[in-house]
Amino acid sequence: MKYLLICLASFLTSGLTLFSGFGLGTLLTPVFAIFFPVEAAVGLTAVVHFLNNLFKLALLGKHADRAVVLRFGIPAILAAFVGARALVWLAHLPALASYAAFGRTFDVLPVKLAIGLLMIAFAFIEIVPAFEKLAFDKRYLPMGGVLSGFFGGLSGNQGALRSAFLIRCGLSKEGFIATGVVIACLVDVTRLGVYATKFSVVDVGANAGLLTAATLSAFAGAWGGNRLLHKITIRAVQWAVAVMLFVIAVGLVTGVI
Repeated sequence: MKYLLICLASFLTSGLTLFSGFGLGTLLTPVFAIFFPVEAAVGLTAVVHFLNNLFKLALLGKHADRAVVLRFGIPAILAAFVGARALVWLAHLPALASYAAFGRTFDVLPVKLAIGLLMIAFAFIEIVPAFEKLAFDKRYLPMGGVLSGFFGGLSGNQGALRSAFLIRCGLSKEGFIATGVVIACLVDVTRLGVYATKFSVVDVGANAGLLTAATLSAFAGAWGGNRLLHKITIRAVQWAVAVMLFVIAVGLVTGVI
């Protein structure tokens, strides 16, 4: 069941990340969180996310806009480091509260509470109509890099914010996709560097088989995304992602997951 859910989530969301405003981490992180501690879920998702972005970079990287990458990417790198450090700090804080229910004891941990609340916020971004056409002027690109990078480092959710800032840059479709992929890779490298030195629970070797299967599923999704996308409405997928985020977020906030 673990392999099935994670690989299916990797395949479906990877195909959609090629075109949509939300990324692989939006759905894959909560799926990993069902089977691993939340900080480990963020780290494991980051590995799959990074490898999948490298694959897309090989396909589309030549179309990236260097000027936009520099203006957005450099602040994103710095902010991603801060966000990742914040996740490390939260992961080592003691439980805020404990309660008993159904014959079990549940702990409300700061890291789960923070990630859960962020998931709820990003779920709203997916389904609230006002956010569909959200866009910012090009002069706010550095600010966008800071926001996207920080939340990318903290929870892995960066795609929607990144797209909102890049959409007004006058890029072609290929340029928009490629520029976003380059920036995502920069954020992934930064946060993976922090996660690797702090989270012993994220044992890549122990989960090599699962990570390999999830990564290959993501590659397949990216490769076939163009053919699959026209059969599925983005709105339907956004609602499905939002529901999933709400369910997992409530589980994290309450300590059930």
